[in-house]
Amino acid sequence: MVNFIKQNKLILLYGISLALLLFSLKWLEMRLLVINHTFEIYIGAIAILFTGLGIWLALKLINPKIETVVVEKSVYVQASGFSINEAELMKVGLSNRELEVLQLIAEGLSNQEIASRLFVSLNTVKTHSSKVLEKLDVKRRTQAIEKAKRLSLIP
Repeated sequence: MVNFIKQNKLILLYGISLALLLFSLKWLEMRLLVINHTFEIYIGAIAILFTGLGIWLALKLINPKIETVVVEKSVYVQASGFSINEAELMKVGLSNRELEVLQLIAEGLSNQEIASRLFVSLNTVKTHSSKVLEKLDVKRRTQAIEKAKRLSLIP
């Protein structure tokens, strides 16, 4: 190995000097490239930053953390011999037809199905439904059913 270095000392010296020269030329070229194309480099860096941010955000939105919440709610169970609480019925002020509509709502029927079962128009059912919600002081049909069961107006 030592003999090889002595014989090719001149070649190695030329090789090292050419490598240093090439390195310095590339360094100068890179320096001039950075100086001449600063704006493009900044734009490219911002593009890479926003691309990475977009990928991260997409992964977060695709796999959201799902948290299960258990809500305990008391359920009112009536005995098999159901009787309407007349005092509450009078207090609430529901008519017989409104009580019928409320019972059909509790069965899960739509307004159209209630109208066909009671042989009335769809607008009449909507009017009765809105009056039931108003008299029971609730906003949704499910709330009306829950309150009516709690007051023993429906089974």
